[in-house]
Amino acid sequence: MARPPRCLPVLLLLLLVAPLLAHGRRPFISDGGNANASVLRLPSEAEEAEMGCEMSYGFLPCTTTAWGNLFLVLAYGFLMFKSATYLSSGSEMLLQILGPGIVGGLFLPILGALPDALLILVSGLSGTKEVAQSQVLIGMGLLAGSTVMLLTLLWGTCVVVGKCDLSENSTAIDSRDTKGFSLLGSGVSTDKQTSYAARIMAISVLPFIIVQIPKIFKLHSGHQITVLIGLIVAALLLLSYCLYQIFQPWIQRRRLEYTRLKHVMSGLLRHAQMHSFGRLLDDEGRPNVSVIEKLFHRIDQDNDGKLERGELQAFIVGINFEDRDWDSNLAADQVMADFDTSRNHSIEKGEFVNGMLRWLDEAKRTVVSGAYSKKFLNDFHARTRDEQTGVLDKDEEEGGEADGNPTWTCIKAILLLLLGTAMAAASADPLVDAVHNFSNATHIPSFFISFIVMPLATNSSEAVSAIIFASRKKQRTLSLTFSEVYGGVTMNNTLCLAVFLALVYVRSLTWDFSSEVLIILLVCIIMGLFASFRTDFPLWTCFVAFLFYPLSLIMVYILDYKFGWS
Repeated sequence: MARPPRCLPVLLLLLLVAPLLAHGRRPFISDGGNANASVLRLPSEAEEAEMGCEMSYGFLPCTTTAWGNLFLVLAYGFLMFKSATYLSSGSEMLLQILGPGIVGGLFLPILGALPDALLILVSGLSGTKEVAQSQVLIGMGLLAGSTVMLLTLLWGTCVVVGKCDLSENSTAIDSRDTKGFSLLGSGVSTDKQTSYAARIMAISVLPFIIVQIPKIFKLHSGHQITVLIGLIVAALLLLSYCLYQIFQPWIQRRRLEYTRLKHVMSGLLRHAQMHSFGRLLDDEGRPNVSVIEKLFHRIDQDNDGKLERGELQAFIVGINFEDRDWDSNLAADQVMADFDTSRNHSIEKGEFVNGMLRWLDEAKRTVVSGAYSKKFLNDFHARTRDEQTGVLDKDEEEGGEADGNPTWTCIKAILLLLLGTAMAAASADPLVDAVHNFSNATHIPSFFISFIVMPLATNSSEAVSAIIFASRKKQRTLSLTFSEVYGGVTMNNTLCLAVFLALVYVRSLTWDFSSEVLIILLVCIIMGLFASFRTDFPLWTCFVAFLFYPLSLIMVYILDYKFGWS
């Protein structure tokens, strides 16, 4: 049994301090009579009319124009995107220290949802009750928009980029995509465990149903108690989900497997670039197939036109993986599984070239570099090395310690987590204000702005990773991709909803979000049931998912502004 790492108390403290950082930015509105000049406060109506707008923290820019606020939304949204990226990188680095059970089951989901939770928290934390009731719509827009975007736009995109030919029994054939955009002949397949994740997601909507009971039965009392019950149920579901991930960490184990493959991939590409085979990419970023073929012949020691597992392993042994005790057997198995699309236990030249082209394409998407040179591959290798520093082998996954320097890795991870948390906490309140001001300037309801814009800021990093995973056109990585999507929605329905309900309960706000809750329930339940009882998804299913996104916006508009639900 591995001893608890020294960085674990710091990580726990970080999760506790994050809400306090968000809370300390702007206290409740004051009449200005005895306000200390050093304390940030909302101006009174007279001051607001004179000043035009309020500067966050007393120095950040503000404006009353639509274009100015659009720029601020994009600027603060970019900072929120970077904070989510740092939180994701830091939490993944802790995999080697805390193990897939604890980190993947508890801290990774919570840290992944932290930017959303902070934005929801600050949306109704400050100002009078009336101000909070108005601005909390931004939090609900983010909650609904994030869920709908993940299950519609991202889900459908993963089906499109991950599609493969479907066999006669409707199962996708890994890495074979010859039927183009055939609605019935191409699609994706996942494993049974991914359908379990979809069922968990469908169950996680229970708190939404509970808080809607007074509205459903048109009760004139009991609103606060149902909010409290919904809060308790959301918290219990969050705890249950985290415990499930700890004791059944299959998602995290598959993520570790993929991280290992990426490290082998980056090491092989970097080795080929640095050992006089020639440049793998030209100045325009196009692959040099002749150089890839030279590499193939270099590995093919018996010159029989195909690579056997022993030849591949011998080549991998000669690659310097940062002087780590790397398992060359496991690495060779992973490359064989990724390149050998014909499943004949050898890699033909065409399979090798196609596999290398896929790897180079993924490296280009992972690292943005101005010149396709050695620096480009060095940057990609450095990034993948940071992601898997001290990666666990199979025995260590069951509880052993990682190789390398866990103390230094822990320090780097904590620094990334601190930076990500600080950026999220500092950017959340100005972003909410910018969205609110943009809504006032354009007369567009703040719910629709936050529904569309804010999920892009908080979920873009995960969305890019999911699309890259799906583009590998393998059932294993597609299963991981959709599991991550369902897990993200589950965290929205538990952690983020719990924060929102706590805000509503503590500040005695009115629960008047029937149309917003309805679209969350419809999308989660329909997509959840759809993915719970099948593992094969033809290409036509992506259009069903895409259609839900505009329908959700139209439904909220009609119910709120035509039927007066809100």
